[in-house]
Amino acid sequence: MTEEPHRNPNAPSGSDAGQGLWQACVEQLAQDLPEQQFNTWIKPLVAQVAEDFSKVTLLVANRFKLDWIRAQYAGRIAALLEGLYGQPVTLELAIAQREAVTRTYVRPASQPQDQRAAPSSSQASDTTHGQGGQSTPGANNGGGDDSSAGAFRNRLNPALTFETLVEGTANRMARSAAMHVAGMPGHLYNPLFIYGGVGLGKTHLVHAVGNRLLQDKPDAKILYIHAEQFVSDVVKAYQRRTFDEFKERYHSLDLLLIDDVQFFANKDRTQEEFFNAFEALLAKKSHIVMTSDTYPKGLANIHERLVSRFDSGLTVAIEPPELEMRVAILINKARVEGTEMPEEVAFFVAKNVRSNVRELEGALRKILAYSRFNQKEISIQLAREALRDLLSIQNRQISVENIQKTVADYYKIKVADMYSKKRPASIARPRQIAMYLAKELTQKSLPEIGELFGGRDHTTVLHAVRKISAERQQLTELNQQLHVLEQTLKG
Repeated sequence: MTEEPHRNPNAPSGSDAGQGLWQACVEQLAQDLPEQQFNTWIKPLVAQVAEDFSKVTLLVANRFKLDWIRAQYAGRIAALLEGLYGQPVTLELAIAQREAVTRTYVRPASQPQDQRAAPSSSQASDTTHGQGGQSTPGANNGGGDDSSAGAFRNRLNPALTFETLVEGTANRMARSAAMHVAGMPGHLYNPLFIYGGVGLGKTHLVHAVGNRLLQDKPDAKILYIHAEQFVSDVVKAYQRRTFDEFKERYHSLDLLLIDDVQFFANKDRTQEEFFNAFEALLAKKSHIVMTSDTYPKGLANIHERLVSRFDSGLTVAIEPPELEMRVAILINKARVEGTEMPEEVAFFVAKNVRSNVRELEGALRKILAYSRFNQKEISIQLAREALRDLLSIQNRQISVENIQKTVADYYKIKVADMYSKKRPASIARPRQIAMYLAKELTQKSLPEIGELFGGRDHTTVLHAVRKISAERQQLTELNQQLHVLEQTLKG
């Protein structure tokens, strides 16, 4: 360069100006990004800044992280650097030696080392958004007046809170709605209907609502139950002729949290009693939060008037956790167990276990047990050995070719259309869905997927993945179609 660039007067200067510029960028990202995303992807980065500030090279731990950061964060980082410096800044990514990362990383001033510590051991089994606290239907854990204390038994698991819920794109909307309900029960989003597959954190979320309200209003009358317990209570009320007590118990609540309402299917009297309770609670401005494995209109053998009530408030989905969320869950869970899981191992496991948090926790338990039994350090090779059965099943069942055939059959197009150059919506849409599923359910890279779809460029695949991922959050019908396809592919 022949001319000194005109620097922003507010830009860092002096001998540490380069690291100062990067530190200012990191501090801004810490404010903009969710905690788990920042800790996983941004915090470990090392910056090498050219003396004239024209170029910033970010050193990344491995190829996988490099590809992900380039796709997800590079544009935002480059824009921030340019805004801070006042001139265009070239951003490059490079794989670093582990020693270099340790030597040159500067911790942002706004992120002290212990500020983002792992949860305490008292929260061990509930750090993630799993469903470990779900009551067993019919268990003897109260549900009326406690005979020993005379206090209303709410059945809440005190460890399942918003603070112990790992947040990510997959559950952000549901979490936000649940927090609103907890803060202003009886107002908007009544009822709140949360749906999603097993092991995604629906139960954790409803417990969190109850615990937050109880924290703010200790006298609030709250009850968490599983739908099967409600069925059991209806049967008992019939047998014992105690419907007055039954109605007093349910109709007097301030907040009813009920899991898995799909269990009401084909139970006419139960549906009748729940409808009555539903109407009574809404009339007195009490709040109802429900969960299900599918959206309201997808429920089978439930009375139409009940389905319309389910759908009258706010319906939100919880999706399978995205990659960075799965990595954060694994690292946090391992830390709670007293073990530090290396990042590369967490990436390996997260890439191979995609469906839900329960499976993630199961995979982690296998790895920890295998490590202790064999007295070996946790590594990718050890994880591969510990999870060999799971990996074998996945590798055998899911391939890009199988995805193409399954999607083509579902949308009634030809498999050849998946890699043809045809572009009508009736073909392009299923093709994008197949690309999305290929990225989610296989280990193929974007270029590899593009090659299997008729030699398309990796940017075409990336566009399809981002488009379908975004629309899945907004379109209930598309989400349901994807759910069916995923279940079909996973057998």
